[in-house]
Amino acid sequence: MRARRLRGWSAALLAFSVLFSPALLRSQPTELLRRPEHFERSRDYVPLNYRLVFVLDTAAKSYRGENTVTLASLRDRLDTCVLDAEDLSVAGAATAEGTALPYSYQDGHLAVRLPRPLGYGEKASIVVRFFQQEPKTGLKFFDAAPGHPAQVNTYSWPEDAHHSFPCFDDPIGKVTDEVFATVRSDYKVLSNGRLEGVTEDKAAGTKTWHWSQDKPHPVYCIMLAAGPYEIVRDSQGALPVEAWVYPKDVADAPRSFGKTPKMIDFYSRTFRYPYPWAKYDQVCVAGRGGGMEATTATILDDGTIHDARADQDFASDSLVAHELAHMWWGDLVTERAWPDVWLSESFATYSEYLFCRFDRGEDEGALNLEIKKDQYLNEARGRYVRPIVFDHYNLPWDIMDAHSYQKGAAVLQMLRFVLGDEAFFRTLGAFLRKFAFGSADTHDLMNCVKDTAGQNLDWFFEQWVEKPGHPVFDISDRWEAKTGVLRVTVRQVQDFSRGFPVFRTPVIIGIRTADKTLSEKVWIRKAEEVFEFPVPAEPRLVRFDQGNFLLKEVVFEKPPEELVFQMRNDDAVGRLGAARELGKHLDSPDVIQALRATAEKDPFWAVRRSAIETLGAAFGANLEAFLRAKCTDGDSRVRAAALRALGLTKDPRLVSFFETVFRKDTSYIAQAAALAAIGECGGPGQVPFLKQAAAMPSPRGVLRRSAEAALAKLSASHSSKTRKEVP
Repeated sequence: MRARRLRGWSAALLAFSVLFSPALLRSQPTELLRRPEHFERSRDYVPLNYRLVFVLDTAAKSYRGENTVTLASLRDRLDTCVLDAEDLSVAGAATAEGTALPYSYQDGHLAVRLPRPLGYGEKASIVVRFFQQEPKTGLKFFDAAPGHPAQVNTYSWPEDAHHSFPCFDDPIGKVTDEVFATVRSDYKVLSNGRLEGVTEDKAAGTKTWHWSQDKPHPVYCIMLAAGPYEIVRDSQGALPVEAWVYPKDVADAPRSFGKTPKMIDFYSRTFRYPYPWAKYDQVCVAGRGGGMEATTATILDDGTIHDARADQDFASDSLVAHELAHMWWGDLVTERAWPDVWLSESFATYSEYLFCRFDRGEDEGALNLEIKKDQYLNEARGRYVRPIVFDHYNLPWDIMDAHSYQKGAAVLQMLRFVLGDEAFFRTLGAFLRKFAFGSADTHDLMNCVKDTAGQNLDWFFEQWVEKPGHPVFDISDRWEAKTGVLRVTVRQVQDFSRGFPVFRTPVIIGIRTADKTLSEKVWIRKAEEVFEFPVPAEPRLVRFDQGNFLLKEVVFEKPPEELVFQMRNDDAVGRLGAARELGKHLDSPDVIQALRATAEKDPFWAVRRSAIETLGAAFGANLEAFLRAKCTDGDSRVRAAALRALGLTKDPRLVSFFETVFRKDTSYIAQAAALAAIGECGGPGQVPFLKQAAAMPSPRGVLRRSAEAALAKLSASHSSKTRKEVP
């Protein structure tokens, strides 16, 4: 008979640590619910089109602007158009024919009296003139600096468009637009949609660029970037696909953007909706971190581009894939209000996983999704848990967190698991078609599931989207040799008193014997379930959630021999987890040997790294030579793990080895790990070496940051040693 049982206090401790960390107790839910409650914004009119004119004076860091707002009334006798505007100086308002209109401007709102009251559905156009000097938000001027030329660019997400021009600054306010931008003649200007033309005023030394976006999109997606750009041209069929980069980056741009046509084709087929816009550009800008999904013209931090050496550690595929996915999720179909922002951000985050799996294979895709789950779980442990759709916030940024991004992505994978692939992707396509160029909320998606897949999954959305938390599973199994029955007990131990539900979900339980592999799909519906399976031979591996579909915490204690078997025979996620769990059994020579074999031979780099990280806690078991050898692994992340493990020894004999690795390795992250190891093992004699390393350029300053941390470590160690020596 084979039996395993989790000690009750261990399960309780897990639940306590996940749901009752001190930080969590301080901030959730009282602090979250104390924030103001937000609802979809009420409005008196629908903005239809903005005709924007900008005259940019880069020398004075100022601009003059004009917005012709075309609107349609949503009520009878609408006599005033109220626009959002902040930090702008308003120069006047008029009709489209030029007749001046009275206006008032205070508290972030510009109220313009219409020439006559409008009836419901009637349209009108008004012109607002404004100017801005040295703007701090929205449209900004940047001086030349090491790494980038002088330039002008906008960043409007989530609610900063009204700092650049008067508008209805809310996701529900989707518009078409035109942009006329006059700049110095040596600049190029990018904006949304099609380039209608460029006119030159040689006497003034300027050019005016005219862009037209003829399909409705969110106001936060209206963008402008101006500077001495070079355009790297590509295409996806007849669709223009271009990258706007600094002249120095032309040769390296394809490394970051070369997969874009492949991504567009993949998303068009996967989402069952062709790319919906006139073109796709990506522009690198200064002063803006990460990326921003401006429709047809995505804004990216200029650190997105890197040289060939950096590519092994800092590939841009995930960022490029995420922002491109917004052309469907967020730009084509937009959340009606910020509480439903997961409809854009979770979908774009999930799209990263989809493309990663398509482009790089099953193992890389599975790891990509597991990392996203861990990012959410770290937030749940360390900060708070909340429903994904959540209307309590001070600013929209407050809910741009791992719930809106990573948790929602994991929930979409579970929705796919429940529906099946065909019904899931068919539903996505139907949702995009139904709400194309418009807005939707979570209930619209729920109804689309019903209408397209025929399934009422309100329970699914209620527990995963409308309520906080995730399941914490306490698993045990028992195999009866006499009856040939495997009994698996599943208990949910999350804290139900705080609004966390008993989760209802299917799960696959995988069973491996010496000569058979079984997969049993069962449904969990209660806080405690017992499942029985006929298994005539003793199982060598019982796998809860085979396929890794669920977002969860699990305690499932296994003997070391089963973990070793799992590390050798499971999928990548299972092998990686088993290598970590074997850290509880490092007193066993057999476990050490198995971990060494995995670190040496596993085909997936992340599993090799996990085995090395576990072995790092067992240093002394004749591992120095082995770990030195692993510093030549073919993957830089494995080499970095081996260097970190060696650093844990704090052995000064290894310093010269770390310095040699630093000089010879081609990977920035491996070099950074070598510097960190010097900080662990070195002394005052290594200070000049570390200072020299800190001055070296590297992507994201990774060498500088690691060298400075190592210097601080050495300084703290030296100070501590000095204090101990003082009598």
